[in-house]
Amino acid sequence: MARPKNTLDTVQVTISTTPQVKEILERLTSSGLYGKNAADTAHALLKERIRELMEKGQVPD
Repeated sequence: MARPKNTLDTVQVTISTTPQVKEILERLTSSGLYGKNAADTAHALLKERIRELMEKGQVPD
């Protein structure tokens, strides 16, 4: 099933990480739960963590 088109504007963010973190992202990607590549998986995990912080009221205004 194809994902719906993103209706929000997006901006590109570039990060650098260790080979170990990239390997974990790739393993999570292969599970099929987070995305189609390491970048998609990192994006999904980051959004998940931001939601958790917002629910706890830990995101500054």
